[in-house]
Formats: sequence, structure tokens, C-alpha cells
Amino acid sequence: MGGVHPVENKLSAGKAIEKLPLPKTVSIPVAQHIGAPATVVVKRGDEVKVGTIIAQSSGFVSTNIHSSVSGKVKKIDDVMDSSGYKKKAVIIDVAGDEWEQGIDTSNNLIKETHLDAKEINAKILAAGIVGLGGATFPTHVKLSPPPGMTAEVLLINGVECEPYLTSDHRLMLEKGAEIIVGTKLLMKSLGVNKAVIGIENNKPDAITRMKDLTANEPEISVQPLKVKYPQGGEKQLIKAVTGKEVPSGALPIAVGAVVNNVGTAFAVYEAVMKNKPLVERVVTVTGKSVKEPSNLMVRVGTPVTELVEAAGGMPEDTGKVISGGPMMGRAVTTLEVPVTKGTSGILLIRDKESKRNEMEPCIRCGKCVSVCPMGLEPFLLMTMSEKKLWERSEDRHVMDCIECGSCSFTCPSNRPLLDYIRLGKGTVGKLIRARKSQN
Repeated sequence: MGGVHPVENKLSAGKAIEKLPLPKTVSIPVAQHIGAPATVVVKRGDEVKVGTIIAQSSGFVSTNIHSSVSGKVKKIDDVMDSSGYKKKAVIIDVAGDEWEQGIDTSNNLIKETHLDAKEINAKILAAGIVGLGGATFPTHVKLSPPPGMTAEVLLINGVECEPYLTSDHRLMLEKGAEIIVGTKLLMKSLGVNKAVIGIENNKPDAITRMKDLTANEPEISVQPLKVKYPQGGEKQLIKAVTGKEVPSGALPIAVGAVVNNVGTAFAVYEAVMKNKPLVERVVTVTGKSVKEPSNLMVRVGTPVTELVEAAGGMPEDTGKVISGGPMMGRAVTTLEVPVTKGTSGILLIRDKESKRNEMEPCIRCGKCVSVCPMGLEPFLLMTMSEKKLWERSEDRHVMDCIECGSCSFTCPSNRPLLDYIRLGKGTVGKLIRARKSQN
């Protein structure tokens, strides 16, 4: 149901992953995940190595933050992140690349482990693994179903439906064997005997690669999917693969499914088999005017300006820089914002394509309704936000919006539907949390 077909613009699909050199300084935010920010456990002047815990998980829905470099803590300060707000971060002057003892940095593939489900989950928690598809939900929480709910199938999300982004695509091509081991670890943690890797048909080489790797894995299958945005949304992927619909307000576990991104599966492999915390990730740096569209392995905390320079510098016709993809990503106000665990791409949009057209009155064409993958009425939700009708917004399921942007993309009147719906979601979310705190 719903969905759109934006131009794919996968300009960097053929570019192998390259390691970005270390910057002089990193700024590592302590809130890089959904849930409570981690609590800083280092102070100015402390010496750290790659993998040193610098901020400790502060609750069940929270996770550890590790140093991505070796050096000295310069200060603890508020820095601007991609959200546009200043948030607490640990700033480290880089002195080298010395790793904590016990972390395996080799490329040797390790397939077997004696660890049980509880031990696997403990390693995932300790390593600070979060969902790398963009939502950054702590992975150990996903692997701990609520009482009375049981996982039946694990879905590995290799869809990458967002235009321009290719980091997951390259990861499947270059680290496919590790992703399969990570998938098995996730299956063992959940206690399921079935996993499906979903990949859109516009990545035939990745489909072939993953099918070859699972040829002798009867419990893991690869399912090619139609090319349609936002096929990579959790609920959309579950519907496409299993035929089940997640009820309004419910989590995927309600229909027996758990979804993890391919990048998360790779990070789980490194955490469990290599004792390696999540200190780096693949980031796509791209745009129509970018000289060298790239897929870069980047340390967390690296300033975005370093990534742009590595891709050939800022094109003269750049009008906007987006953290993420063009549909769900957000514009950044400065290139000094740091890469975080959730940074999947940096997109440099040309000036002529970055300007919004003038908003016109809604013509009640219904296009936003027809493309909404959640079956919502975006035109109505925008009006309710404009008029601050928050209770009615909640009744109309504003919290079900996945913020895919399909409504704004298809609107012939250029109405900023998603902007207003995000405002509504944020306000209604606060009201719901306030209600729960009073009970």
C-alpha cells in the first residue's frame, strides 16, 4: 500500500568502501540512540584508546558510547549535531590509533562461537550496537521481546530504498560473509530458526552475492523485492516479506517479527566475534555535482567536513547539505557536525534542486493519501498541526507516521506536509509521555 518511485541516483553504487583517514579531533555525542543519553564517565585530560567506554548506558533503552580514536579528552562540551540542536559530547584530540586490549582488528572471518543467547546479547549491549538503518534503536532491546511475545522470524533489511544512499549495498558486496554470521548470531539470540534477507531488485549483484553465501544455509533465505520507496520501513518490509500487518501503535514483535539492518548485522558480528564496539560505520558521500561520490568507513565523531573533502570538496553549486537521504534526511547548518552511529549518508544537493517551490492551497486531490504507506491522511494531519488540534491529531494516528516524506514528494501544491506532521508527532508524543508519567 502506498509508496512512491523517486529517481534512484545511486551514483556511488560502484565505489568500493574506503577508509577515511583519522581527523585531528573528534566530537562524540553521548546521545546517538533512541532512549536515554549515556552518562559520561571520563573527564578532561583522560587518556583513551579506541574502544574505551567514554559514556555508560543509563537505562534499559540506552547504550554505551566508546572512543573511536586514541588520544586525550580535550573537554566535555555541547556541540551542534545533525538535528540542529547542541548536545553533550566528548571532544578528543587524536594522538594515534591504539586499540583497547582484546579487540580483534584483523580481517579474518570467524564463523563459530560457543556463546549462548544471553552471552551474545550481553556482548551486543556492551559494544553499544544500535540500528544502523537510521532509527538507532538499541539492538539489545530489540533482542529482548516483552513478556508474552515471541519472535518467529528475523528480517534483515538490505532494501536501502532511500535515493542516493549505497552504504548497505556496498556492505553486502564486500562484507556479505560477516553479515551472514551476524545474522546467525541474531537468530541465536532471539531463538528463531528462520531469517529472511530482503533486498530490492535494483541491487542484482547484492542479491546474487547474498544468495551465493546462503546456498548452504537452509534457515536463511534471500527475498528480492519490488523497487518502491519506502520499502525499507520496518512495517513495510514485514508486510512485503511475511504478508502480516503490524497493528497501529504496535511494534514488529506483535506479529512475531524482528527487523535489523544489514549494517547492524555486520556490527553484531564484529561485537560478538571480534570484541569490537561500534566506533565506525560506512557513510555514503554523494550528490550530482560531487567529484568523487564515495562510500567511506568513518570513525564516529569525525567532522562532516572531512568526508566532503575526501569526496572532492564542496561543489560551487551546492545549495544544501543533507545528513541522510533526500527523503528522510535533514539539512545540516554546518559541516562541523560530527558523524554519529546513525549517519548513513551525506548528500550535497545542487542549489537549483534545494529550493522549495511556493506553497499553494490544498486542492483535495488525495495524492498524499494514496501514497501514504501507513494509510494516514497527511493533508488533514497538517491542518490539525497548523490549528494545534493535538488531541484530534492523536485520534487520527499521527504517531503512526514513519516520516518517509512520500506525501510531500507527491503533493502538487508544494505543501510542507511532513514538516507539520513532524511538529504534530513531537507535540503529541510529549503529551502522551506526560500522561503516562502521571499514571
